Amino acid sequence: VPLKPGRSLMDWIRLTKSGKDLAGLKGRLIEVTEDELAKHNRKEDCWICIRGLVYNVTPYMEYHPGGEDELMKAAGMDGTDLFDQVHRWVNYESMLKECLVGRMALKPVSVSKGEFFRIKFLMFSSKLLLNKYVFFSLLYFLFYSYDWFQTDSLITIVIYTKQKDMNPEFVIVDCQDKRLRGEIIMNDYSYVLEVDLDHAVEEDFLIKIAEKIGKVEINLKKKDNFHWKMLGQPLENHNTFIKCKNRGLFYRKCKLVSKTEVTHDTKLFCFKLPKSTHFHIPIGQHVYLKQVIAGTEVVKPYTPLLPCLPLDFKEPSCHDNANIYLMIKIYPSGLFTQALDHLQVGDGISISNPEGNFKKSQVEAVEDLFLLAAGTGFTPMVKLLSFALAEVVTLRTAKLIFFNKTEDDILWRNHLEQLALKDERFEVQFVLSEPAKDWVGKQGRISSSLLSELVERSRKDSKVLICICGPTPFTEQGVQ
Repeated sequence: VPLKPGRSLMDWIRLTKSGKDLAGLKGRLIEVTEDELAKHNRKEDCWICIRGLVYNVTPYMEYHPGGEDELMKAAGMDGTDLFDQVHRWVNYESMLKECLVGRMALKPVSVSKGEFFRIKFLMFSSKLLLNKYVFFSLLYFLFYSYDWFQTDSLITIVIYTKQKDMNPEFVIVDCQDKRLRGEIIMNDYSYVLEVDLDHAVEEDFLIKIAEKIGKVEINLKKKDNFHWKMLGQPLENHNTFIKCKNRGLFYRKCKLVSKTEVTHDTKLFCFKLPKSTHFHIPIGQHVYLKQVIAGTEVVKPYTPLLPCLPLDFKEPSCHDNANIYLMIKIYPSGLFTQALDHLQVGDGISISNPEGNFKKSQVEAVEDLFLLAAGTGFTPMVKLLSFALAEVVTLRTAKLIFFNKTEDDILWRNHLEQLALKDERFEVQFVLSEPAKDWVGKQGRISSSLLSELVERSRKDSKVLICICGPTPFTEQGVQ
């Protein structure tokens, strides 16, 4: 939501460092009961619990980019689940440390005689459940295991997943300062291999994937040609099989290679992955960029795209796995985008593993694909459109309905118009909310009447997929 002047992230950082008593307890920390937490449920007196810690977010209300109403959804309650749904990646401990009230008190429990026997039964049941859990844990050892071998110059680590159709997009490997981390993603779970290597290795390594049998091979070059007694010391997450949402984000430092102007306020950034990193960014997924600004870690999500829009899918496309391309709008008062814009070629920034729930399978049998984008909401559409036109054999039509304020705001207009001329399945419709007098195209904002006019099936019972991305009011209105 639009914030009032003087309510930017930088202003909030300044306020937290001003010495003001933002928690309202004069430096004391208290134990908070559920009853006490529930009393603080108004905008002018709002406490929220996240992961067992209670924060007085009253002073933060006007600084919250999602608006006061979003914070009020968790007023006087445990907001952990809501927080995780929206932005579990945000470093709230750092952002709200001056608002900390204290820890939630443990709830005392009184037990009647009947309740005592019920608890005994539950304890017995939990043993059965525990056995199920152990059984599940053992399952992954049947499917995931690893071994390592060496020659005079090479260390070879082999991960056996027994997973058919193993895709390179499921494999992420980083080797930084002797710390080797491999992650293999299977639906909502990750298998993680993480060790502090016994000796130093070269930066570049080789990944081999036997897709049909699900074997992943990591070949590391030794810096010194002598015999290793062990692979290394296992780290905290080594040889674990956990839900993706429960493991933290892993970052690596990437260097800015180039910065190109796309429109008057939007630039295409190219960041180079380290030689010691291997990953592919799946369609529809995003990464997080992390910068330390004024002593505070600030994190923002962006969707990588292609360096160009392919016009001929018979030729090799402009997919590039060594670099990450991000199209970012630079806001005059945007703390993070201003910091990005000040980066010089060669400067570094931390970029996370890919995240997201979108699956290629959602597109693979589609006949009519409609992409509704507003502004930089266009970025996730680029890879999706490229994949659909190149790979989806059932596709009859692909239509991009692209909403912007003015003609000058339209991203990659020439690319899109050329693609529409080149491929008869593709159509682009530009819609402007603040057009010049000589604009002859569609104008207005997203609405039922406009969409009913622009979104039509190629045939009566065709399989349709509609994807939408843009500012929250745009997507909410579009979904309605």
